[in-house]
Amino acid sequence: MIRRLSALLLLLALLPQSLPALEPMPFRDAAEEARFRALAHELRCVMCQNQSLADSNAQIARDLRELVLELMRKGMTDTEIKAHLVDRYSEFVLYRTPVEPATWLLWFGPGLVLLIGATVVIIIVRRRASQLPNDTDPSELRDEP
Repeated sequence: MIRRLSALLLLLALLPQSLPALEPMPFRDAAEEARFRALAHELRCVMCQNQSLADSNAQIARDLRELVLELMRKGMTDTEIKAHLVDRYSEFVLYRTPVEPATWLLWFGPGLVLLIGATVVIIIVRRRASQLPNDTDPSELRDEP
């Protein structure tokens, strides 16, 4: 029991040393940091399902953050950086996919499905209403004293 406890304590003592240290990015000024943070929030981690580069702790996200900073320092615009990453990783890397013919289904598909569903419901309700017997006199529905 004591051996297991001491082995566990040793393992816990060595654990922080085995984890990679998260070092802050070396920014030149506040403007560079603000631009970097805005870009990192607009780009998706290619390994994570739904995390931005700014939110992800995956190694690929760290590498991509370094790449974005490097491309910024080379003088590339935000649009050029996004285009570079799209060329490498497809449009999945963008949180806001552009509206173009290839992405129309993504942008307009949910509305189209909703419209089709509403149309089907209206058709079914009208058919059932037309199939009801019309032998009820409306005057019988009123409560007369």
